[in-house]
Amino acid sequence: MQQAGSARAAEWRAHWPLVLAAFAGVSLPSIAVNSMGLFIAPIQAEFGWNRTLAAAGITVVGLLVVPFSPLVGALVDRWGSRRIALPGVVLTGTSLALLGTAHGSSGEWFLLWSLVGLANLLISPTVWMAAIAGTFTAARGSALALSLAGSSFTSAVAPPVAHYLIAAHGWRMAYLLLGLVWALPVLVLVALLFFDAHDRTRKARAAAARGATPATATPAAQLAAPLDGLSIPQAVRSLPLWRIGLATLITMTLSTAMLVHKVPILTEVGVDRATAAWLAGLGGLAAIAGKLVTGWLTDRFDAGLVGGITLATSALAFVFLLEQFRTPALIVGSMVIIGYGGGTKLQICAHLTGVYGGLRNYGKIFGVMAGLVSLAAGVGPVLSGLAYDLAGSYSPVIVAGTIGNAISALLLIRLGTPPRWRKPLAQAEEPGFSGPVPA
Repeated sequence: MQQAGSARAAEWRAHWPLVLAAFAGVSLPSIAVNSMGLFIAPIQAEFGWNRTLAAAGITVVGLLVVPFSPLVGALVDRWGSRRIALPGVVLTGTSLALLGTAHGSSGEWFLLWSLVGLANLLISPTVWMAAIAGTFTAARGSALALSLAGSSFTSAVAPPVAHYLIAAHGWRMAYLLLGLVWALPVLVLVALLFFDAHDRTRKARAAAARGATPATATPAAQLAAPLDGLSIPQAVRSLPLWRIGLATLITMTLSTAMLVHKVPILTEVGVDRATAAWLAGLGGLAAIAGKLVTGWLTDRFDAGLVGGITLATSALAFVFLLEQFRTPALIVGSMVIIGYGGGTKLQICAHLTGVYGGLRNYGKIFGVMAGLVSLAAGVGPVLSGLAYDLAGSYSPVIVAGTIGNAISALLLIRLGTPPRWRKPLAQAEEPGFSGPVPA
Protein backbone atom coordinates (compact mmCIF):
# COMPACT_ATOMS: atom_id res chain seq x y z
CA MET A 1 0.00 0.00 0.00
CA GLN A 2 2.82 2.39 0.88
CA GLN A 3 4.60 1.54 -2.39
CA ALA A 4 1.41 2.25 -4.35
CA GLY A 5 1.05 5.60 -2.56
CA SER A 6 4.65 6.48 -3.41
CA ALA A 7 4.05 5.60 -7.06
CA ARG A 8 0.95 7.84 -7.19
CA ALA A 9 2.86 10.70 -5.59
CA ALA A 10 5.75 10.25 -8.02
CA GLU A 11 3.40 10.37 -11.02
CA TRP A 12 1.76 13.56 -9.78
CA ARG A 13 5.10 15.26 -9.12
CA ALA A 14 6.30 14.41 -12.60
CA HIS A 15 3.13 14.99 -14.63
CA TRP A 16 0.76 17.45 -12.91
CA PRO A 17 1.37 20.02 -15.73
CA LEU A 18 -0.08 17.52 -18.21
CA VAL A 19 -3.29 17.27 -16.16
CA LEU A 20 -3.57 21.07 -15.95
CA ALA A 21 -3.25 21.36 -19.73
CA ALA A 22 -5.76 18.53 -20.26
CA PHE A 23 -8.22 20.23 -17.87
CA ALA A 24 -7.99 23.40 -19.96
CA GLY A 25 -8.28 21.43 -23.19
CA VAL A 26 -11.38 19.52 -22.07
CA SER A 27 -13.03 22.83 -21.15
CA LEU A 28 -12.83 24.23 -24.68
CA PRO A 29 -15.14 22.01 -26.79
CA SER A 30 -17.86 22.28 -24.12
CA ILE A 31 -18.34 26.02 -24.67
CA ALA A 32 -20.64 25.74 -27.67
CA VAL A 33 -23.11 23.40 -25.93
CA ASN A 34 -23.07 25.09 -22.53
CA SER A 35 -23.55 28.60 -23.92
CA MET A 36 -26.09 27.77 -26.66
CA GLY A 37 -29.11 28.50 -24.48
CA LEU A 38 -28.01 32.12 -24.09
CA PHE A 39 -27.67 32.65 -27.85
CA ILE A 40 -31.00 31.16 -28.99
CA ALA A 41 -33.20 34.18 -28.14
CA PRO A 42 -31.05 36.89 -29.82
CA ILE A 43 -30.51 34.72 -32.91
CA GLN A 44 -34.25 34.07 -33.14
CA ALA A 45 -34.93 37.78 -32.79
CA GLU A 46 -32.52 38.75 -35.57
CA PHE A 47 -33.23 36.01 -38.11
CA GLY A 48 -36.86 35.14 -37.29
CA TRP A 49 -35.99 31.46 -36.90
CA ASN A 50 -37.79 28.97 -34.71
CA ARG A 51 -36.02 27.56 -31.69
CA THR A 52 -35.33 24.21 -33.35
CA LEU A 53 -33.33 25.78 -36.17
CA ALA A 54 -31.46 28.14 -33.85
CA ALA A 55 -30.30 25.24 -31.69
CA ALA A 56 -29.83 22.70 -34.48
CA GLY A 57 -26.09 23.31 -34.64
CA ILE A 58 -25.56 21.24 -31.50
CA THR A 59 -27.13 18.25 -33.27
CA VAL A 60 -24.76 18.74 -36.21
CA VAL A 61 -21.79 18.66 -33.84
CA GLY A 62 -23.01 15.48 -32.18
CA LEU A 63 -23.64 13.68 -35.48
CA LEU A 64 -20.12 14.41 -36.70
CA VAL A 65 -18.53 12.94 -33.59
CA VAL A 66 -20.09 9.48 -33.93
CA PRO A 67 -18.45 8.33 -37.22
CA PHE A 68 -15.20 10.29 -36.97
CA SER A 69 -14.13 9.65 -33.34
CA PRO A 70 -12.37 6.35 -34.17
CA LEU A 71 -10.46 8.15 -36.97
CA VAL A 72 -9.25 10.78 -34.52
CA GLY A 73 -8.26 7.98 -32.16
CA ALA A 74 -6.20 6.37 -34.93
CA LEU A 75 -4.40 9.69 -35.54
CA VAL A 76 -3.67 9.97 -31.81
CA ASP A 77 -2.25 6.44 -31.74
CA ARG A 78 -0.02 7.23 -34.71
CA TRP A 79 1.18 10.78 -33.99
CA GLY A 80 0.39 11.40 -30.32
CA SER A 81 -2.11 13.72 -28.68
CA ARG A 82 -0.06 16.92 -28.83
CA ARG A 83 0.13 17.00 -32.63
CA ILE A 84 -3.66 16.72 -32.81
CA ALA A 85 -4.52 19.02 -29.91
CA LEU A 86 -2.50 22.10 -30.93
CA PRO A 87 -4.20 22.65 -34.31
CA GLY A 88 -7.48 21.53 -32.76
CA VAL A 89 -7.39 24.34 -30.18
CA VAL A 90 -6.69 26.94 -32.87
CA LEU A 91 -9.40 25.63 -35.19
CA THR A 92 -12.00 25.33 -32.42
CA GLY A 93 -11.48 28.91 -31.24
CA THR A 94 -11.61 30.17 -34.83
CA SER A 95 -14.72 28.17 -35.80
CA LEU A 96 -16.57 29.33 -32.68
CA ALA A 97 -15.70 32.94 -33.50
CA LEU A 98 -16.97 32.44 -37.07
CA LEU A 99 -20.49 31.69 -35.78
CA GLY A 100 -20.82 35.44 -35.29
CA THR A 101 -20.55 35.98 -39.07
CA ALA A 102 -23.87 34.22 -39.85
CA HIS A 103 -26.25 36.16 -42.10
CA GLY A 104 -29.50 34.27 -41.63
CA SER A 105 -29.16 31.44 -44.15
CA SER A 106 -29.96 28.04 -42.64
CA GLY A 107 -27.46 26.36 -45.00
CA GLU A 108 -24.73 28.74 -43.89
CA TRP A 109 -25.67 28.12 -40.25
CA PHE A 110 -25.29 24.35 -40.66
CA LEU A 111 -21.99 24.84 -42.49
CA LEU A 112 -20.59 27.02 -39.69
CA TRP A 113 -21.63 24.47 -37.08
CA SER A 114 -20.09 21.69 -39.19
CA LEU A 115 -16.78 23.56 -38.93
CA VAL A 116 -17.23 23.72 -35.15
CA GLY A 117 -17.95 19.98 -35.05
CA LEU A 118 -14.92 19.05 -37.17
CA ALA A 119 -12.66 21.27 -35.07
CA ASN A 120 -14.07 19.83 -31.84
CA LEU A 121 -13.12 16.34 -33.02
CA LEU A 122 -9.47 17.34 -32.76
CA ILE A 123 -9.90 18.23 -29.08
CA SER A 124 -12.43 15.54 -28.20
CA PRO A 125 -12.04 13.58 -24.94
CA THR A 126 -10.15 10.88 -26.84
CA VAL A 127 -7.21 13.25 -27.42
CA TRP A 128 -6.84 14.26 -23.77
CA MET A 129 -7.67 10.89 -22.21
CA ALA A 130 -5.16 9.05 -24.41
CA ALA A 131 -2.39 11.32 -23.10
CA ILE A 132 -3.46 10.82 -19.47
CA ALA A 133 -3.89 7.05 -19.80
CA GLY A 134 -0.51 6.74 -21.50
CA THR A 135 1.26 8.69 -18.75
CA PHE A 136 -0.43 7.71 -15.47
CA THR A 137 -0.81 4.21 -14.07
CA ALA A 138 -0.97 4.31 -10.28
CA ALA A 139 -2.79 7.68 -10.24
CA ARG A 140 -4.69 7.24 -13.50
CA GLY A 141 -8.16 7.48 -11.92
CA SER A 142 -7.60 10.81 -10.18
CA ALA A 143 -5.73 12.21 -13.21
CA LEU A 144 -8.65 11.34 -15.49
CA ALA A 145 -11.10 12.82 -12.97
CA LEU A 146 -9.33 16.17 -12.72
CA SER A 147 -8.87 16.38 -16.48
CA LEU A 148 -12.55 15.68 -17.22
CA ALA A 149 -13.56 18.24 -14.58
CA GLY A 150 -12.72 20.80 -17.27
CA SER A 151 -16.14 20.22 -18.83
CA SER A 152 -17.81 20.79 -15.46
CA PHE A 153 -15.85 24.04 -15.12
CA THR A 154 -17.19 25.16 -18.48
CA SER A 155 -20.77 24.23 -17.58
CA ALA A 156 -20.50 26.49 -14.51
CA VAL A 157 -18.62 29.41 -16.09
CA ALA A 158 -19.71 29.58 -19.74
CA PRO A 159 -23.40 30.55 -19.23
CA PRO A 160 -22.78 33.64 -17.06
CA VAL A 161 -19.83 34.70 -19.23
CA ALA A 162 -21.93 34.33 -22.39
CA HIS A 163 -24.79 36.26 -20.77
CA TYR A 164 -22.46 39.15 -19.92
CA LEU A 165 -20.86 39.26 -23.36
CA ILE A 166 -24.19 39.16 -25.20
CA ALA A 167 -25.63 41.91 -23.00
CA ALA A 168 -22.53 44.09 -23.37
CA HIS A 169 -21.51 43.47 -26.99
CA GLY A 170 -24.27 41.56 -28.81
CA TRP A 171 -24.36 37.92 -29.79
CA ARG A 172 -22.00 38.27 -32.77
CA MET A 173 -19.17 39.82 -30.78
CA ALA A 174 -19.91 37.41 -27.93
CA TYR A 175 -19.12 34.44 -30.18
CA LEU A 176 -15.92 36.13 -31.34
CA LEU A 177 -14.77 36.84 -27.79
CA LEU A 178 -15.78 33.43 -26.46
CA GLY A 179 -13.90 31.67 -29.22
CA LEU A 180 -10.69 33.66 -29.17
CA VAL A 181 -10.38 34.72 -25.54
CA TRP A 182 -11.10 31.21 -24.21
CA ALA A 183 -8.93 29.44 -26.77
CA LEU A 184 -5.85 31.65 -26.27
CA PRO A 185 -4.96 30.60 -22.68
CA VAL A 186 -5.81 26.99 -23.56
CA LEU A 187 -3.38 27.18 -26.49
CA VAL A 188 -0.63 28.58 -24.24
CA LEU A 189 -1.11 25.83 -21.62
CA VAL A 190 -1.19 23.07 -24.23
CA ALA A 191 1.88 24.43 -26.04
CA LEU A 192 3.90 24.68 -22.83
CA LEU A 193 2.69 21.72 -20.76
CA PHE A 194 0.96 19.09 -22.89
CA PHE A 195 3.43 16.30 -23.71
CA ASP A 196 2.38 12.65 -23.84
CA ALA A 197 4.26 9.36 -24.02
CA HIS A 198 4.82 9.79 -27.78
CA ASP A 199 6.54 13.13 -27.17
CA ARG A 200 8.74 11.75 -24.40
CA THR A 201 9.69 8.77 -26.53
CA ARG A 202 10.59 11.07 -29.44
CA LYS A 203 12.72 13.10 -27.05
CA ALA A 204 14.46 9.95 -25.83
CA ARG A 205 15.15 8.87 -29.41
CA ALA A 206 16.58 12.28 -30.24
CA ALA A 207 18.85 12.10 -27.18
CA ALA A 208 19.99 8.62 -28.15
CA ALA A 209 20.73 9.81 -31.69
CA ARG A 210 22.91 12.60 -30.30
CA GLY A 211 24.86 10.04 -28.27
CA ALA A 212 23.76 9.46 -24.69
CA THR A 213 26.23 8.56 -21.97
CA PRO A 214 26.50 4.84 -21.18
CA ALA A 215 24.81 5.34 -17.81
CA THR A 216 21.73 6.91 -19.33
CA ALA A 217 21.64 5.28 -22.73
CA THR A 218 18.47 3.47 -23.70
CA PRO A 219 18.70 0.41 -26.00
CA ALA A 220 17.42 1.15 -29.49
CA ALA A 221 15.20 -1.91 -29.40
CA GLN A 222 13.55 -0.62 -26.23
CA LEU A 223 13.02 2.80 -27.84
CA ALA A 224 11.34 1.15 -30.81
CA ALA A 225 9.15 -1.13 -28.72
CA PRO A 226 5.46 -0.37 -29.30
CA LEU A 227 3.07 0.44 -26.52
CA ASP A 228 1.55 -2.66 -25.00
CA GLY A 229 -2.10 -3.56 -25.44
CA LEU A 230 -4.68 -5.32 -27.59
CA SER A 231 -4.59 -5.34 -31.37
CA ILE A 232 -7.76 -4.16 -33.09
CA PRO A 233 -8.94 -7.75 -33.85
CA GLN A 234 -8.28 -8.67 -30.21
CA ALA A 235 -10.21 -5.59 -29.04
CA VAL A 236 -13.16 -6.55 -31.24
CA ARG A 237 -13.19 -9.99 -29.59
CA SER A 238 -12.70 -8.65 -26.04
CA LEU A 239 -15.77 -9.40 -23.91
CA PRO A 240 -14.76 -6.88 -21.18
CA LEU A 241 -14.52 -4.07 -23.76
CA TRP A 242 -17.93 -5.02 -25.18
CA ARG A 243 -19.39 -4.93 -21.68
CA ILE A 244 -17.76 -1.55 -20.96
CA GLY A 245 -19.06 -0.12 -24.24
CA LEU A 246 -22.61 -1.41 -23.75
CA ALA A 247 -22.73 -0.17 -20.16
CA THR A 248 -21.47 3.24 -21.31
CA LEU A 249 -24.05 3.47 -24.11
CA ILE A 250 -26.95 2.58 -21.78
CA THR A 251 -25.94 4.83 -18.90
CA MET A 252 -24.98 7.82 -21.07
CA THR A 253 -28.30 7.57 -22.94
CA LEU A 254 -30.14 7.68 -19.62
CA SER A 255 -27.85 10.40 -18.27
CA THR A 256 -28.37 12.76 -21.23
CA ALA A 257 -32.12 12.06 -21.21
CA MET A 258 -32.21 13.04 -17.55
CA LEU A 259 -29.94 16.05 -18.06
CA VAL A 260 -32.06 17.64 -20.78
CA HIS A 261 -35.43 16.80 -19.23
CA LYS A 262 -34.43 17.15 -15.57
CA VAL A 263 -36.52 20.24 -14.79
CA PRO A 264 -39.73 18.96 -16.47
CA ILE A 265 -39.30 15.59 -14.76
CA LEU A 266 -38.98 17.30 -11.38
CA THR A 267 -41.99 19.55 -11.99
CA GLU A 268 -44.03 16.50 -12.96
CA VAL A 269 -43.24 14.83 -9.63
CA GLY A 270 -44.45 17.92 -7.78
CA VAL A 271 -41.42 20.23 -7.51
CA ASP A 272 -41.95 23.90 -8.43
CA ARG A 273 -39.77 25.33 -11.23
CA ALA A 274 -37.57 27.46 -8.98
CA THR A 275 -36.77 24.50 -6.74
CA ALA A 276 -36.29 22.27 -9.79
CA ALA A 277 -33.69 24.69 -11.17
CA TRP A 278 -31.93 24.70 -7.79
CA LEU A 279 -31.94 20.89 -7.70
CA ALA A 280 -30.52 20.79 -11.24
CA GLY A 281 -27.63 22.97 -10.08
CA LEU A 282 -27.15 20.76 -7.03
CA GLY A 283 -26.89 17.78 -9.35
CA GLY A 284 -24.16 19.59 -11.29
CA LEU A 285 -22.13 20.12 -8.13
CA ALA A 286 -22.62 16.46 -7.24
CA ALA A 287 -21.27 15.53 -10.68
CA ILE A 288 -18.00 17.33 -9.92
CA ALA A 289 -17.79 15.53 -6.57
CA GLY A 290 -18.49 12.26 -8.39
CA LYS A 291 -15.54 12.78 -10.70
CA LEU A 292 -13.10 13.53 -7.89
CA VAL A 293 -14.26 10.84 -5.46
CA THR A 294 -14.42 8.18 -8.18
CA GLY A 295 -10.95 9.13 -9.36
CA TRP A 296 -9.63 8.58 -5.83
CA LEU A 297 -11.47 5.26 -5.53
CA THR A 298 -10.38 3.84 -8.90
CA ASP A 299 -6.73 4.50 -8.00
CA ARG A 300 -7.14 2.22 -4.98
CA PHE A 301 -9.85 -0.33 -5.80
CA ASP A 302 -11.16 -2.31 -8.75
CA ALA A 303 -12.55 0.26 -11.21
CA GLY A 304 -15.24 -2.08 -12.52
CA LEU A 305 -16.52 -2.68 -9.00
CA VAL A 306 -16.46 1.06 -8.24
CA GLY A 307 -18.40 1.78 -11.43
CA GLY A 308 -20.87 -1.03 -10.80
CA ILE A 309 -21.67 0.12 -7.27
CA THR A 310 -22.06 3.72 -8.47
CA LEU A 311 -24.51 2.69 -11.19
CA ALA A 312 -26.43 0.42 -8.83
CA THR A 313 -26.84 3.39 -6.48
CA SER A 314 -28.08 5.50 -9.40
CA ALA A 315 -30.66 2.81 -10.20
CA LEU A 316 -31.90 3.01 -6.61
CA ALA A 317 -32.11 6.82 -6.91
CA PHE A 318 -34.46 6.49 -9.89
CA VAL A 319 -36.67 4.17 -7.82
CA PHE A 320 -37.08 6.96 -5.25
CA LEU A 321 -38.58 9.19 -7.97
CA LEU A 322 -41.47 6.77 -8.56
CA GLU A 323 -44.80 7.97 -7.20
CA GLN A 324 -45.17 5.26 -4.59
CA PHE A 325 -41.82 6.06 -2.97
CA ARG A 326 -40.97 9.73 -3.45
CA THR A 327 -40.90 12.26 -0.65
CA PRO A 328 -39.30 15.73 -0.68
CA ALA A 329 -36.19 14.39 1.06
CA LEU A 330 -35.88 11.43 -1.31
CA ILE A 331 -36.27 13.71 -4.36
CA VAL A 332 -33.34 15.86 -3.16
CA GLY A 333 -31.30 12.76 -2.41
CA SER A 334 -32.09 11.27 -5.80
CA MET A 335 -30.90 14.38 -7.63
CA VAL A 336 -27.64 14.35 -5.71
CA ILE A 337 -27.06 10.63 -6.36
CA ILE A 338 -28.03 10.82 -10.05
CA GLY A 339 -25.80 13.88 -10.51
CA TYR A 340 -22.93 12.13 -8.73
CA GLY A 341 -23.30 9.08 -10.95
CA GLY A 342 -23.57 11.18 -14.08
CA GLY A 343 -20.21 12.75 -13.33
CA THR A 344 -18.47 9.37 -13.20
CA LYS A 345 -19.58 7.59 -16.37
CA LEU A 346 -17.09 8.91 -18.92
CA GLN A 347 -14.06 8.68 -16.66
CA ILE A 348 -14.90 5.11 -15.61
CA CYS A 349 -15.16 4.23 -19.30
CA ALA A 350 -11.82 5.94 -20.04
CA HIS A 351 -10.15 4.22 -17.10
CA LEU A 352 -11.47 0.74 -17.84
CA THR A 353 -10.61 1.07 -21.54
CA GLY A 354 -6.97 1.52 -20.54
CA VAL A 355 -7.11 -1.29 -18.00
CA TYR A 356 -8.59 -3.92 -20.34
CA GLY A 357 -7.48 -2.61 -23.75
CA GLY A 358 -3.98 -1.36 -22.95
CA LEU A 359 -2.30 1.58 -24.67
CA ARG A 360 -1.26 0.11 -28.02
CA ASN A 361 -4.53 1.16 -29.70
CA TYR A 362 -6.06 3.19 -26.90
CA GLY A 363 -6.99 6.10 -29.16
CA LYS A 364 -8.90 3.90 -31.61
CA ILE A 365 -10.66 1.90 -28.90
CA PHE A 366 -11.62 4.89 -26.79
CA GLY A 367 -12.56 6.72 -29.98
CA VAL A 368 -15.27 4.10 -30.47
CA MET A 369 -16.34 4.58 -26.85
CA ALA A 370 -16.49 8.36 -27.39
CA GLY A 371 -18.63 7.76 -30.47
CA LEU A 372 -21.05 5.75 -28.32
CA VAL A 373 -21.18 8.64 -25.84
CA SER A 374 -22.04 11.07 -28.66
CA LEU A 375 -24.66 8.67 -29.99
CA ALA A 376 -26.18 8.49 -26.52
CA ALA A 377 -26.16 12.28 -26.26
CA GLY A 378 -28.13 12.53 -29.49
CA VAL A 379 -30.55 9.68 -28.81
CA GLY A 380 -31.25 10.08 -25.09
CA PRO A 381 -33.15 13.39 -25.11
CA VAL A 382 -35.17 12.34 -28.18
CA LEU A 383 -36.20 9.02 -26.63
CA SER A 384 -37.12 10.77 -23.40
CA GLY A 385 -39.32 13.27 -25.25
CA LEU A 386 -40.90 10.46 -27.29
CA ALA A 387 -41.66 8.49 -24.13
CA TYR A 388 -43.39 11.53 -22.66
CA ASP A 389 -45.41 12.13 -25.84
CA LEU A 390 -46.60 8.52 -25.96
CA ALA A 391 -47.25 7.98 -22.24
CA GLY A 392 -48.23 11.49 -21.20
CA SER A 393 -45.72 11.40 -18.35
CA TYR A 394 -42.05 10.78 -17.58
CA SER A 395 -42.76 7.57 -15.65
CA PRO A 396 -41.33 5.37 -18.46
CA VAL A 397 -38.10 7.38 -18.32
CA ILE A 398 -37.83 6.89 -14.56
CA VAL A 399 -38.47 3.14 -14.91
CA ALA A 400 -35.92 2.93 -17.74
CA GLY A 401 -33.41 4.74 -15.52
CA THR A 402 -33.88 2.11 -12.83
CA ILE A 403 -33.61 -0.90 -15.14
CA GLY A 404 -30.88 0.51 -17.40
CA ASN A 405 -28.54 1.52 -14.58
CA ALA A 406 -29.04 -1.85 -12.89
CA ILE A 407 -28.12 -3.69 -16.11
CA SER A 408 -25.09 -1.46 -16.60
CA ALA A 409 -23.97 -2.10 -13.03
CA LEU A 410 -24.07 -5.85 -13.65
CA LEU A 411 -22.07 -5.40 -16.86
CA LEU A 412 -19.23 -3.62 -15.03
CA ILE A 413 -19.01 -5.81 -11.94
CA ARG A 414 -16.64 -8.79 -12.26
CA LEU A 415 -15.14 -7.91 -15.64
CA GLY A 416 -12.36 -10.38 -14.91
CA THR A 417 -8.70 -10.14 -13.97
CA PRO A 418 -7.19 -7.34 -16.09
CA PRO A 419 -4.08 -8.01 -18.18
CA ARG A 420 -0.79 -6.73 -16.78
CA TRP A 421 0.55 -4.41 -19.45
CA ARG A 422 4.14 -3.22 -19.75
CA LYS A 423 4.54 0.42 -18.77
CA PRO A 424 5.49 2.77 -21.63
CA LEU A 425 9.20 3.55 -21.84
CA ALA A 426 8.76 7.25 -21.11
CA GLN A 427 6.60 6.40 -18.12
CA ALA A 428 8.90 3.69 -16.80
CA GLU A 429 11.84 6.10 -16.74
CA GLU A 430 10.05 8.60 -14.49
CA PRO A 431 10.94 8.78 -10.78
CA GLY A 432 9.10 6.15 -8.78
CA PHE A 433 9.32 3.41 -11.43
CA SER A 434 12.01 0.76 -11.42
CA GLY A 435 11.54 -0.18 -15.05
CA PRO A 436 9.14 -1.81 -17.50
CA VAL A 437 6.82 -4.40 -16.04
CA PRO A 438 6.76 -7.68 -17.95
CA ALA A 439 3.50 -8.42 -19.71
